[in-house]
Amino acid sequence: MRDSDFERLYSDHAQALFGFLAYRTGDRALAEDVLSESFERALRARKRYDPTKASAKTWLYSIALNCLRDQQRRQGAEVRALDRVGAPVGDDLRDRGIDRAETRDEVQRAMAALSDEEREVVALRYGGELTAKEAAKLLGEKETTVEGRLYRALGKLREELD
Repeated sequence: MRDSDFERLYSDHAQALFGFLAYRTGDRALAEDVLSESFERALRARKRYDPTKASAKTWLYSIALNCLRDQQRRQGAEVRALDRVGAPVGDDLRDRGIDRAETRDEVQRAMAALSDEEREVVALRYGGELTAKEAAKLLGEKETTVEGRLYRALGKLREELD
């Protein structure tokens, strides 16, 4: 991938990728951190990108999903380590993400009722503006599975918001 192709990848997808990450994390600052880490990893790995295996968009979202999962593992390990030594864990660390009701709007509170898989699909579809087909490829699942999960998630959201 040439530098100009990478710059176009950034300009075409950074905003939608940020939307996905903000949906998924419920935390704008964290979404910005994961976004920058995603593009940093993509920049370092651009020579290994193979357009015959996936579109650039799918490749980029795969990197972002891995960055997000790595961040969640690090955060979980940090909380467990602090718990083990008996250190007080501040609300910001323990409650970062979707479950901080006082700083979330109605939609975010409703999203907390969804499973992780449902939140991920909603975030990919509406935050990241991926099609069901693109999300399925990214998640390694059948398109019908993703569509069904999205349908159920939207139904649950409607119930929570009513």
